[in-house]
Parts: sequence; structure tokens; C-alpha cells
Amino acid sequence: MWRGSSRLQAGATHNAGSGLRKGLTNYGDNDFSLFLRKAFIKGAGYTDDALDRPVIGIANTGSAYNPCHGNMEPLIEAVKRGILLAGGLPMPFPTISIHESFAHPTSMYLRNLMSMDTEEMLRAAPMDAVVLIGGCDKTVPAQLMGAASAGIPAIQLVTGSMLTGAYRGTRVGACTDCRRYWGMYRAETLDDEEISDVNNQLVASVGTCAVMGTASTMACLAEALGISLPGSATPPAVTADRMRIAEATGAQAVRLAREGLTIDRILTPEAFENAMRVLLAIGGSTNGIVHLAAMAGRLGMNVDLKALDRLGRDTPVLLDLKPSGQHYMEDFHRAGGMATLLRELKPLLNLDALTVTGRTLGEEIERSGPGFEQDVVRTRDNPIYPQGGIAVLEGNLAPGGAIIKQASADQALMEHEGRAVVFENLEDMAARIDDESLDVNADDVLVLKNIGPKGAPGMPEAGYIPIPKKLAVRGVKDMVRISDGRMSGTAFGTIILHVTPEAAIGGPLAYVRNGDRIRLSVGERSISLLVSDEELEARRQSQELPSCSAERGYAKLFMDTVTQADKGVDFDFLRSVEQKGQVPR
Repeated sequence: MWRGSSRLQAGATHNAGSGLRKGLTNYGDNDFSLFLRKAFIKGAGYTDDALDRPVIGIANTGSAYNPCHGNMEPLIEAVKRGILLAGGLPMPFPTISIHESFAHPTSMYLRNLMSMDTEEMLRAAPMDAVVLIGGCDKTVPAQLMGAASAGIPAIQLVTGSMLTGAYRGTRVGACTDCRRYWGMYRAETLDDEEISDVNNQLVASVGTCAVMGTASTMACLAEALGISLPGSATPPAVTADRMRIAEATGAQAVRLAREGLTIDRILTPEAFENAMRVLLAIGGSTNGIVHLAAMAGRLGMNVDLKALDRLGRDTPVLLDLKPSGQHYMEDFHRAGGMATLLRELKPLLNLDALTVTGRTLGEEIERSGPGFEQDVVRTRDNPIYPQGGIAVLEGNLAPGGAIIKQASADQALMEHEGRAVVFENLEDMAARIDDESLDVNADDVLVLKNIGPKGAPGMPEAGYIPIPKKLAVRGVKDMVRISDGRMSGTAFGTIILHVTPEAAIGGPLAYVRNGDRIRLSVGERSISLLVSDEELEARRQSQELPSCSAERGYAKLFMDTVTQADKGVDFDFLRSVEQKGQVPR
């Protein structure tokens, strides 16, 4: 039974580390600290009986700037209901909220700030467990990074995906279809009125992107990690299923508090390996690698990109979902959601990994039943793509690695050599990409520099370099594109990302010039600049790098401490001091 009492004293026979007694404000007198805390909270109408229960925090990331979290209020009410039914005291509190399309210069720039906000609120406010409610791309990783550092019992609840819409009888959903129709507009096959009509239909409700973008990827990874309830990844935002999951999440948070099941017992090496298998099998967002690396770093683990690539060799893409396939998230939910996928992946998973239910992943798969006939999740004998959705590349252009989402690339370009067409930064690209005089052909390689963690700053999703308009109007739909930035999980194409080290700190990408030859071999996992070492060194000696500094504020903190993509673009001082090895093992 939960230990507590209506008595004001903080010590003696009471559990000094739980409920309102947890983390008392320091006035030099613990009894007075508790007395004062209870006096103020009673001003909100609470009774001693209410205050003598497990305190469950609810991270509220609702914002008018965040339509992905547009169902936050009903979700909080459902979570509160679950907490109360299980005998806990729900305490919603606000944190920073980040939306992909509303954050300048990029949401990634603010992810670490949100993680710090989350971590410090978990440390500062008395709570025995926390329900983390997030959905849009950077919010779930930010919350899990913060919770991993704070170390308390935690459970993730995602806001859920949006519903799909329709344009002239064709089903559409953000944001793969956003990019597809915008490409048609750039190619002048849609006019201004038509693209405006499309714009009205792409987002049919609140919620996260309807395809396997970063938000959906993180929802699936949270369930694979065991940090969210089974069945919680796929219910759309506006459905009763989503509300029922929210209620059950609240109830489970109370159990976590009573059992003291802390987040480090869930986010183990085995759990991260399971998440990586799922990332590869769902054709997940390339951003998933960056976020997993950041989360693992908070727990003292480094992601081994070579080992991740080895996992991909025997982990096929099974999920027929855009942008790698044809379906949408609501179809995945109707097909049984993650249980259907995990059942098929079972021989490749660590089944003894613990989940927030207190049961193992293997036990949860067994509890999900035998499954049923559906056409969204393929069998391993009939995959969407024979290897994992993401491949890791190395070479003299990316000594620290780079990645390509091979499942959504043009197979004809996977082995390619071409002439470099170089853009020095985002401003240079914006000024020249649609210039009729741009010297570019369909078999060239587009190179965009200085959009890495420090170069942009914030590593924006500008790696989805648009096809130059002069080529788009001629029907060119894909080219090899290379950058030190990221791209949205909703994007597609033969695009090399996360080139490490980035150009802004002197990585080889900084020294690529127009006309250089670049060779891509996904089969050999290589990306090579066909320039001699001597020539590269001469360029290093003669070429000045851009300034990557800031005078004050968060910008200075970011520039001074942000790590590269292989370390998750986290701040170096936020990573765990204790090192526990590499994942996957």
C-alpha cells in the first residue's frame, strides 16, 4: 500500500522520498517546507486524502503553434481519469512544445532545449512517475532524453496520427503527398489554383503526419523500446482508441510509481536493439537514428553505425507504408498496429526486454494473439525491400559515416558516379537552384554544404534538395543529393544525409568543388570524392571555413556544445558521464 498520511511532518515514519515529500524546496527546515507546500496546493482545493497518494506528473505540450498536439486537452483528461481510477494524483504541468513547421530556424535546434526543460521539471516538481505526452517529430525524443537523464519512472503517450484526406478522388496525407504535389507544382503540371486545393486537403485533422515520417517512426520506436503501452503507437489522434490508450497509460503510470520501475530498467541495450530492428523494418525516418543516438547517449551508450548497418542486412522492410510503400498510419492501425509487425519480427528481437507493463516484450507479443489476414505488414518471405530501410555509408567524403534511406531511393541511382554541382549553403541554393543558367544535368550529383549541426545551425531538414526547376519541367524526378543535414521522414529520393564530420567544422564535404567527381555505391556502402588526398589537403590549407559561433544566449550554448550526427546532435554536457558500451552489440 502507498505510504502516506495527512500529518504535516516530513520525517519520522513517512516515506520522505515520495509524493509531496519528494524534492522539498530548501528553506533549511524540511517540516516547514512540507507545511508550506501543502498550504499552497490546498489553495487549489486539494484535500489531505488527495495529497496522500502517488503523485503522477503529466507533461503538457499543447500549443496553438502545434496542431500535431491539437488533441492535448482530451488526452490529458483521459490520462487524469486513468490516474484517478488507479488511486493516484494527476498533476499536469507545461513544457516547451515544438512543431516541425513552426520552429525557426529548425525544430532540431530546439530539441535539446525541450529535453532540458523536461528533465529539470521532472527533477524540480514532486512526482513519483510521469506521463510524457508528445507527438510531433522532436517532442518524443526530447521527452525521452530528458526522462532518461532524470531517471524517474516514466511512460510515453504519443498524440497519434492525423486522418487522411482526398484530392479529386485520390487519398492524400501529410507529408509525403505534400512533397509529391509540390514537386508537380514546381514541374508546372499543377497550377496555382490546383496546388491551393491540394493544400486544403493534405491535413484532414489534428495529429502527426499520416505516413512513416519522424513522428510515426518515434511512435513505433517508443512501443518497440517498451516505454509506451502495447498498441499505443498507431491509433489516430481523433479516435476513441487513442483516448482509451491515454486512460490506460495514466493507470499504468500509477503502477510504475508504486513499483519504482525506473526508465533505465526499460531503456536497456536490448531495448535499443529492438528499436533499431523496428526502425529498419518499418522503413522509418532517417531522423530515428539521430534520436536513438541522443537517447542512448543519455544512458551511457553509443550507437555503432557499422553494427546498425549489419542489422539491416538481415532485417527487411515489412511495412507497406508511405514513403517506402503505399498505405497510411490509419491502415497500419487497422492491420493490428505494432503487434502485427512485432509478431513477424519475433525471431530477430530480444524477447526478454522489459516493458512498462512489467512484462517482457516476448510476453506482450504472445498476449497480442495470433494475428489476422491483412495487407499492410508483409511477411519476411515477401518484403517491401529485402534489406533494412536505411544503409550506412563510409568513405573519404564521410569518414564518420553518412546514411541513405535506400528503401525510398531510385534503384537505378544506387550505383552512380557523377559531376558535383555545389551549393555552399541554404542561401546559395535558394538563389541558384531554379536559375535557368545553372550548369546542371540529370546525372550530376547535387551537393549542399553547411547545413549540419553547427553550420545551419540546427541541422535542418533541407537535405531533401529540390530538383532544379529546369530539370523538373523536363520530367526529372530524382537525382543523387548529398548534404550534412537531415531530411523529413516523409521525404523520398536518392539522398545521402548526415555526412560526418559536417562541412562547417572542416569535414571533407567543405572542400568539394563544382566539377569534382563523386561515386556512390550503396552495395559497397561507400561514398567517395574522386579527388586525391594531396589535392584535398591543399584545399584545406587554402580554404577558410565559415564562422560557427554566437555571442550569447541559447545560440552560444548550442554552438559551443552540440555534437555531430553520430552522437545524436545532443549537447556534450547532457550525455551520461558513465559509459556503458555500444549498441547494437
